[in-house]
This record gives sequence, C-alpha cells and structure tokens, in this order.
Amino acid sequence: MNTASARLIPNAIDIAIDHVPNAPTSGNPASAPNVAIRNAEHASLTTPLRTTTAPKASARTLRRTAGITFGIGTQLLFLVTVVYLFLFLRYGGTSLRQGWWWMDALLATGFAIPHSVLLAPPTQKWLRQWVAAGMLGCIHCGVTCISLLVMFHYWRGSEQVLWRASGIAEQAILGCFYLSWVALLYSLYWTGFGYQTGLTQWWYWFTESKPPRRPFVTGGPFHYMRHPVYMSFLGLIWFTPVMTWDHAILTAVWTAYIYAGSYFKDKRLLRFIGEEYYEYGTRIAGLPWIGFGSLRKFKPRPAATAS
Repeated sequence: MNTASARLIPNAIDIAIDHVPNAPTSGNPASAPNVAIRNAEHASLTTPLRTTTAPKASARTLRRTAGITFGIGTQLLFLVTVVYLFLFLRYGGTSLRQGWWWMDALLATGFAIPHSVLLAPPTQKWLRQWVAAGMLGCIHCGVTCISLLVMFHYWRGSEQVLWRASGIAEQAILGCFYLSWVALLYSLYWTGFGYQTGLTQWWYWFTESKPPRRPFVTGGPFHYMRHPVYMSFLGLIWFTPVMTWDHAILTAVWTAYIYAGSYFKDKRLLRFIGEEYYEYGTRIAGLPWIGFGSLRKFKPRPAATAS
C-alpha cells in the first residue's frame, strides 16, 4: 500500500462502517467491521487520485484563455493605433497648451525608449523567464501602441510655423507622405508583417507548433538598403506641408531615434545571423545616400593571409 493510500484509509473506514450496519456477517457479528475495512482498502487502492491533475488543467486553461485574449486584443489595438498615427502625422495635435515644448519632447522620447529597451537581448531573456516566447512580440507591440496613444492624447501642439507649403509644393509633399505609407507597408510585407505586430509568434503559440527559423531577407527593398522600414518612417515625419515647432521636435527626436535604432538593429542582426549579415552589410548601406556613421556600408574584413 502506498503512502497516499494509507493516508486516505482512516476516513474511508469511518464512512464504510457508518453505512454498512446490516452487512452480512457470516454468522459472526465481529466480521462486519473487517469486511468494511477490506472494502475501504480496495477502494483507496483502485480509485485514482485527482487532487493535482484538476488544478493543473485549470491553470493551463486559464493561461490559454488569457493568452488568446491578449493576442487578439493586441492586434485590434495595433489597427486602432495605426489609424490614430496617420491622423496625427497628417494633421498634427488638436490641442494647444502652455509649456508644450518640454511636454512634447518628453512624449516623443517616451515612445522611443521602451520600444528599444524591449528589443534588447537582455530584456528578451529576462521576459522569457515569465512569459511564453510566443507572447514577446505581442508584448512589444502592445507597449508600443500604448506609448503612442498616450503621446497622441497628451500632445500639446504649437501655433508657431517653420514652413507652410502651398500649391504645387504642398501637393508634392503630400504625395511623398502618402508614398511613404505605401513604402512602409511594402517593406513590412517583405520583412514579415506578422513579425512586426507579434501575430506570427502568437499564432505558433496558439497552434502549439514550433516556429521555423525566420528567413534572412535580402530581396525587394532590402536589395537597396538594410533598413527600408526606417527609411519609410523618416518620410512619414519629414514630409509635411505645415511644419510647426512641435512637429519639428517630434521629427528631430524620432530622426535621432531612427539613426540610433539602425545601429542597435545592426548589432542584433549581426549577433543572430552572423557573417552572412556582415557580408550583406558590406554591399548595402543602412539607408541610401548615407555615407557616415552606423548607416554606411560595413567595412570589408581584411583578407586572411596564408601562413
């Protein structure tokens, strides 16, 4: 008899004795308790214990439900944020308040910092201790969307104008703005749109299947630059027919962020892809027409000399 069964027998004996006062005694009244004891022992040995299986199943169901809800909610939040981003970049903030410059600068920076911190390998490693790997993309997308929505809501705006285009110039700038959106979607298509929103990683978690190794893309816009997504985003913030001071602050902060982000992205890709990415970087610049800093082509490695 195992230990768990032995612990269950006393209670089973009490129940059996209480419920068999008229059990057959084979002529010996003292045999009734013995029969009850044997029946209780047999029941305790043959009945499977379910004290731990049910809670584990319930916890798993709860985690799955939370994960499914979070994944779907993140994608819906992303769609809403894209709409607000378009309106914000096209028409600017809707409120005018005092102290706009320091608040807007803080809000613009508040988007860039968590976006980069969450992509850092140490952060990713730490998060994997607490959440499934398939949820990391959704977490990054959700935090990015929330930080953008907070920025849209509290953006203060300015009436001071640096430039205002009109006529043909205005139409040309707006045309470049819309083309930047097309270029952004096209670049995201090539790099894997689902990877940017966390949908792909979440789907493999949802189907409980192992995700394949993400391919290294060098075709399409990546044939001309290493970071076409960043290039498209620069078009979104620079091509505006009315450049107010608050939009200028946004443009300056996000341009600096894109420059720095390109450097750290190259570092991450060199770590995960290795020599193949370095060779690619010696042929392709980070952004076209940029010949300095982290966006230039990589320097070719010196050829190994024969001993």
